Amino acid sequence: MYKVAVMGDYDSIYGFSALGVDIFPLDDKVLAIKELRRLADNEYAIIYITESLAAEISEEIDRYRERVTPAIILIPGVLGNTGEGVSGVKKSVEQAIGSDIVFGNN
Repeated sequence: MYKVAVMGDYDSIYGFSALGVDIFPLDDKVLAIKELRRLADNEYAIIYITESLAAEISEEIDRYRERVTPAIILIPGVLGNTGEGVSGVKKSVEQAIGSDIVFGNN
């Protein structure tokens, strides 16, 4: 059975445990890379990563872009939204449908 994980600073991710999601509080780049590899190799189908942590390990995340699993999804942390999560979704949709999409605040 596939599992769901969330990685990032503790304050940003601790609430996910109430939803039954496995949390992995990390703020060290080297440990985050090791943990991402371990999760990807151990039946985690979806891995949410805070945008700030993802910025530190972006090259490692890129290794998984073409794989079906795990799906790596960026989420904002307590320090705010950098826009990388929305940008990543937009890029994925553009690749899938071959067309640009527009996110608006209508």
